[in-house]
Amino acid sequence: MQVGTKLRLLVTIAAVGSAMTLGLIVPTISGATAASTASNTITFAEGPGASPNYIFPYLGCQYFSVATLSQFQEMTYRPVYWFGTPGSSAVDYKLSPAKAPVFSNGNKTITINMKGWKFADGQTVDAESVMFFLNMYKADPTSYCGYNKGYGIPDQVASASGKGNVVTIKFTGSVNPGWILYNYLSELTPMPNTWDVTAAGKPSTCASGVYGAASTDAACKAVEKYLDAQAGTQTDFSDALWTSGADGPWKLIKMDDLGNATFVPNPTYSGPTKAQKGIDYVKEDAFTTANAEETALRSGDITLGYVDPTVLTSNAPAPLKVGSNWSAVSSKYNLVTGSTWAFNYAPFNFSTKDPKHAIVSQLYIRQALQEAVDQTAILQKVDKGYGVPIDSPLPPNTPKSVSGLAEALEPVPNPYSFNLTNAKKLLTSHGWKLVGGVDTCESPGTGATDCGAGIAKGATLNLSIIWASGSPSLDDTFNAEVADWDSIGFKFSHTEATFNDVIGDCEAGTSYELCSWGGGWSYAPDYYPSGETLFAPGGGFNVGDYSNATETTLIKATTFGTAPLKAFAEYTAKQLPVLFQPQADSTGETLKTLAAKDVNGINGLAPNPLQNFMPEYMYFKK
Repeated sequence: MQVGTKLRLLVTIAAVGSAMTLGLIVPTISGATAASTASNTITFAEGPGASPNYIFPYLGCQYFSVATLSQFQEMTYRPVYWFGTPGSSAVDYKLSPAKAPVFSNGNKTITINMKGWKFADGQTVDAESVMFFLNMYKADPTSYCGYNKGYGIPDQVASASGKGNVVTIKFTGSVNPGWILYNYLSELTPMPNTWDVTAAGKPSTCASGVYGAASTDAACKAVEKYLDAQAGTQTDFSDALWTSGADGPWKLIKMDDLGNATFVPNPTYSGPTKAQKGIDYVKEDAFTTANAEETALRSGDITLGYVDPTVLTSNAPAPLKVGSNWSAVSSKYNLVTGSTWAFNYAPFNFSTKDPKHAIVSQLYIRQALQEAVDQTAILQKVDKGYGVPIDSPLPPNTPKSVSGLAEALEPVPNPYSFNLTNAKKLLTSHGWKLVGGVDTCESPGTGATDCGAGIAKGATLNLSIIWASGSPSLDDTFNAEVADWDSIGFKFSHTEATFNDVIGDCEAGTSYELCSWGGGWSYAPDYYPSGETLFAPGGGFNVGDYSNATETTLIKATTFGTAPLKAFAEYTAKQLPVLFQPQADSTGETLKTLAAKDVNGINGLAPNPLQNFMPEYMYFKK
């Protein structure tokens, strides 16, 4: 997420339509005044409080959001394999700097043939460019959010080498080809030799070193330390160091400390789909709140934006169908909608750093909280029918060939439907009694009718939650949930912070029992929803420190083996490592004068399930 996004969150909020989709997965920063949309400029609205905040594509979880990855970095830095042309979440080899991977030796060896594209500095995007990333990954895996201890790259790699345009990766055992392609090869980003430095003008050997050698590891750690120090200052993102590595269709030329960014077409881009004729600039405008962005929409200052569903006056007529647009902008914009390759959730905090971790460690507590979430009512009243309930970690419309389940829209039957009466009984039957308006443990112990391990007599269900600011629909969602939790004896205090700050707070794991950056996890750039990133010990974005032996076994059956996701998804739905939340579809706005090329019969303005921003397909009508 995903969660930031992949947060992927990453991770990653209100929603935007077009070949990208900003969903409640990620937000935007600022409040800056948007520049008027010119006929040669596509202006994209970042989500509320979620500006891109890191430029180096070897990045930690505090930066791993859709806002930073799918809608910013990947416009400039193309991964080895590209996923998600408009309307699709599949791999697209035409848009990838490498040809399709070749698996051999019983799926123990992968050969990657690079196409010979060019970086902006003139260097060929070759095998050494890929080895640069692989060598850094081997040297310091925990600094990259895609790392999952014991899984895939680099932990299952026996050796890796590159020569000319050919990269060879040998694994310690047979691997699931689809899983490795969709979750690990997808994350490899070629990097130029201009980045292989430990100080300005001081070259190193991270890119050219032998994979796994002590000298290579040392060189890569020194390079990473230098690049990390340069990568977090937004006003430096357009410096020569970073623009030298551009191999995508766009090149960043300006960015301010609020998150407003300006791109131009990259003249050295070697791929097949270049910026359309007449488009000279792409601007990404930052906003602190959805209301600020909606003010810019009223003025027509944005080409591609979003509306918080709370402003819409009519509900969606059917899933993925749009109703009436917001009257304030309907003369200038078309309302679009689409689902994301994601699932919405708020992680519980199982970390022993949290003094109340013993409470959420009890399944019946998590079940009571889940049964007090009225997803259907929230979707209808807050999200105006744009969205679906989420009851498992599988995205809506997961293909049956992947899930092994009978239905696709809501693939896993909901084990914990909304039921306040039953939720209350779960608490009273486990030794809790309402005292002064809050449930209090009257029966400590580990018996069937006791409060549970680690919960002392007199402990209360006074808990805390943090969520992202700037989105009225997110505020309304959690206010409704807090009210229902209050009715059964949970007392939640809450705080709000920007999207980027909430990600850091969730990962720190010290001051909350529930947290939400506003939209759960987008499965990107790890596209196969197998769960090791979120729910396995050591997973790259297991921010709640969840650990369950059965869960881990089921995950490994879908990764090291080829089992469908059914058993893993059903078990996760019942165990509730996270609080499942209603998932709003994107409700985006596209300027009526904007058009786009068709891609395999799909218009380039179709909402992209992976939330990629791909303005190279777009142009203005004459």
